[in-house]
Amino acid sequence: MDERAVPYPALLVTEDSTDAEFEMRLRDSSSLAFRVAYSVVRNREDAEDVAQDAFARAYARFAQLRDKDRFRAWLVRTTWRLAIDRQRSDRRRLARDRAVGPDVQPTIEEVAVSQERGALLWRAIDELAPKLRLVIVLAAVEGHDIAEVARLLRLAEGTVKSRLFLARKRLAEKLQCLANDSKRR
Repeated sequence: MDERAVPYPALLVTEDSTDAEFEMRLRDSSSLAFRVAYSVVRNREDAEDVAQDAFARAYARFAQLRDKDRFRAWLVRTTWRLAIDRQRSDRRRLARDRAVGPDVQPTIEEVAVSQERGALLWRAIDELAPKLRLVIVLAAVEGHDIAEVARLLRLAEGTVKSRLFLARKRLAEKLQCLANDSKRR
């Protein structure tokens, strides 16, 4: 038995035979539930929490279990699903935390660089042909998808796609030239 797997304490003992049967089966399977949870979440505390949740869920639904001899498999499936759910929610929380990030104020230099890049971008957009400028502004700046841009401009989606491709290509070329010019100064 894994030294980290502590058998479930006998807290659910009552006079009811269903509770006694549940406790007996749980005692035989508690370390297995912990090991399953730990194999997914890879953290002792989280694995203990997941196993406890699985025990509580199993207790609440034990009377509904038709084949009591399949309790171990049922507990393993429940624990596995709960562990996967915990892992997913932890990943989402981490991604959200990373996206929000700490409350760091940008430096004056970072603000200046950002403003300079923005000015270069808008200068490059202004130099595009009007039909390309309109498509790139609607799609990239305003955030409309291709179908919406096509509907707004009364164009075919294929035409919007080709104009968007050309606009991006020309912007890349112009930005490269503008960036090189500003470096030379």
